[in-house]
Amino acid sequence: MAEIKLRPLADRVVVEPIEREEMTPSGIILPETAKERPQEGRVIAVGPGRVDENGKRVPMEVKVGDRVLFAKYAGTEFKVDTTRKLLILKESDILAIIEE
Repeated sequence: MAEIKLRPLADRVVVEPIEREEMTPSGIILPETAKERPQEGRVIAVGPGRVDENGKRVPMEVKVGDRVLFAKYAGTEFKVDTTRKLLILKESDILAIIEE
């Protein structure tokens, strides 16, 4: 996996979605177009945090390496190469950190 250098701004987070192979109970594997968008991923970059109305930086609650659940249609998806998709989303779009 190629190293990508991204530095998100403010309270934004870069997440690599965790794709699950979708298979029906009868064993039929669903094609990419029929799959639902993933809602789970691993944080690969974190911004410095937002600035509040008093000018103070609010620290981020997530960190690089956290496994998170995020809102279904949150963020902006982009491709790094032909096979790797990443999401940039606001920290508020992250619903939970999955404890491992």
